[in-house]
Amino acid sequence: MTIKEKQQETVEAFAFMEDWEQKYEYIIDLGKELKGISDDKKTDDNLIKGCQSKVWIDAEYKDGKLYFNADSDGILPKGIISLLVSIYSGHSTQEILDSDFKFIEEIGLQEFLSPSRANGLMAMTKQIKFYAVAFQLKA
Repeated sequence: MTIKEKQQETVEAFAFMEDWEQKYEYIIDLGKELKGISDDKKTDDNLIKGCQSKVWIDAEYKDGKLYFNADSDGILPKGIISLLVSIYSGHSTQEILDSDFKFIEEIGLQEFLSPSRANGLMAMTKQIKFYAVAFQLKA
């Protein structure tokens, strides 16, 4: 499934939910499903700057694709990073760089978040793009 298809699937899932309470619960459930990362990966290098909670993301480049793994000490940020990991993990660096984050606006996520959490969300998206650039330069 392409990134665009995963984004569209996410938009459709959020559209099906009637209110933000359901959407909030859905995001939290995504966080509960996230595998997380080992403590040795919870380093300052993997810490996303700009998040209210601590959020770590690690990336591995394998067979031409970038795989993300993440964790957070907050339940909502863990759900948000889980959503992003599920969409962008397993794709080439070029696919990630060519993609956008318009689906976030379409699901209204930024409107639901406090300003500091919205800043954290933007920091998460920037980190995913940063990894794509970094690994593309190494390839």
